[in-house]
Amino acid sequence: MRIGVMALQGAFAEHREMLSSLGVRAELVRTPGGLDGLDGLILPGGESTSMRRLAAWGGLDAVLREFGASRPVWGVCAGLILMARRVEGEEPFAGLMDMAVARNAYGRQGESFVADVQPGRLGGAPFPGVFIRAPHVVEAGPDVEVLARLDGLPVALVQGRLLATAFHPELTRDPRMHAFFLKLCAAGGALP
Repeated sequence: MRIGVMALQGAFAEHREMLSSLGVRAELVRTPGGLDGLDGLILPGGESTSMRRLAAWGGLDAVLREFGASRPVWGVCAGLILMARRVEGEEPFAGLMDMAVARNAYGRQGESFVADVQPGRLGGAPFPGVFIRAPHVVEAGPDVEVLARLDGLPVALVQGRLLATAFHPELTRDPRMHAFFLKLCAAGGALP
């Protein structure tokens, strides 16, 4: 299986390490050609405005939309913003997933926190949710399944082959979200 991690900015190295711990060698994607032959792609956390600009500058924006139309994509924090069909106060980027989001809604960098997230279909103990300038998902479409909530708000969602988390699983030692995404990729986008 070939999994890519968009490596323009943000926490791409941490995703690569987590995938490596699960026996998958991740490929760092910086150009449109980097998407060729991938079975899935992770859009990491970071600074969504910087990622948007770098992706558009390098011509990744259009091919990323095409990729997400047929293959699994996981957006983490800023990556979740890039995937949303509606973003409060700005134009959407990829517009892949039927949800509306508000940027930085959990507060500024200094207000970052870790909270237990009930993992839904992942099962087991609560997941350590690391929230850093995280977005709120303020609305999810009828085809979006909410996997986990925090204080009533969706923080992990899936829509067919698309996965989104407002928190950062790559900054923990818990591989369950990455393992879930790998199962999604192996199944060609069908829910595991």
